[in-house]
Amino acid sequence: MSVAAAERSILVYGDSLSAAYGIAQARGWVALLAQRIARERPQYSVENASVSGETSAGGLARFPKALAARKPSVLVLELGANDGLRGLPVAQMKANLGAIIEQAERAGARIVIVGMRLPPNYGPQYTRAFEAAFGELAKRYGTALVPFLMEGFAQDRAMFQPDGIHPTEAAQPLMAEQVWRALEPLLRPR
Repeated sequence: MSVAAAERSILVYGDSLSAAYGIAQARGWVALLAQRIARERPQYSVENASVSGETSAGGLARFPKALAARKPSVLVLELGANDGLRGLPVAQMKANLGAIIEQAERAGARIVIVGMRLPPNYGPQYTRAFEAAFGELAKRYGTALVPFLMEGFAQDRAMFQPDGIHPTEAAQPLMAEQVWRALEPLLRPR
């Protein structure tokens, strides 16, 4: 890969929400975002290194290899949902995501953190801490932030697959738009 190409790559690094779980890859939000970037910012390419079921710890473990292989200029970090669904400690999730961010920043990448919320059945203290973690990380590291990937449709059960967790194909353009709004300013010429 040439240096010029490396300077123009966007790496989406997430879980099943970014891996188009249950729908065709070409209809997932990452593919839709890649299509828009090809039209509006053709100097950039998008790679999706998302893995269904990934936790922040799993993402951290495989990140050095992904970073070395892809050398992104922008990292879209969409991890943490599986930590929350498993009730894992929020402090550990923040530490894992922070370590990923620090590695990406040392490699010269700019970062977009993609936030998530949990259903209320995890209890108010945990759900508040979980939701706040993404904004706290964005503030700490000075990154761009998508406050909530499912903003605008999270309460609409028709926008989710039968599992009630994974968005349908109809929701994917809304997710792509959420990420685009935070990502687009990072793609403007400096």
